[in-house]
Amino acid sequence: MLKEAKSYFWILIDVALVVVIVFGTWCAVYYVGRYTASLPITRTISVSAEGKTVAEPDIAKLSFAVVSEGKDSEVIQADNARKMNAAIEFVKAQGVEAKDIKTSSYNLSPRYEYDDKKRTTFISGYTLTQTVTVQLRDFEKVSPILGALPGFGINQIHGVNFEIEDPEKYLAMAREEAFYRAYAKAAAMAKQNSVRLGRVVTFSEGSQGGPIYLRSYEAAAMKADIGAPAPMIEPGSEEVRVNVTVTYELQ
Repeated sequence: MLKEAKSYFWILIDVALVVVIVFGTWCAVYYVGRYTASLPITRTISVSAEGKTVAEPDIAKLSFAVVSEGKDSEVIQADNARKMNAAIEFVKAQGVEAKDIKTSSYNLSPRYEYDDKKRTTFISGYTLTQTVTVQLRDFEKVSPILGALPGFGINQIHGVNFEIEDPEKYLAMAREEAFYRAYAKAAAMAKQNSVRLGRVVTFSEGSQGGPIYLRSYEAAAMKADIGAPAPMIEPGSEEVRVNVTVTYELQ
């Protein structure tokens, strides 16, 4: 009986030793692998590539103002409001929603003059400038609106800017092409040198785009002329470019 107990004891010792050896070997392999992976990679290749796409504007923003001058501030405010309200109603009648019409500034400032006899400064009148910015999604309405605004008393049209509402969409397209070209370039270079590409080590991006402002139409200090022809406005287009640099491990 005692002999059998001793036999079982040594069997258990042998099993425990095997378990310890197996577990120790696994730990050694695991941590050596992690240590090896943490070491800096010495064989790498870095390539740069460019991706691009053509972006067409989908929003036109125009800004116009009524500038009123006079001695009575209440009178010029009433006159200014009447003209601007009429212009805004006209713009709404063209199908532009209220959310796309914004009063961007309203500035009433005194006009000072100097009295040589009394040697004092006095207020000789006031200047009121009210500016509204309109966002148009239908480019066919840009020219008719610009041509009609002076007839409502608009005496300043600051310009038209054509913009991209969602520039990231075009950046994503250019980025995808850039990374595709970078990989193709690196793969070709690796093949020519009888090596294989491994994992991506690092990558970076530089872009030319968003928000994108395209051609603008300037018409500052435009005078009222109901019979004036509507200006021809061309939105144009622009290339969006993305440059990437990718470093690959070589195998």
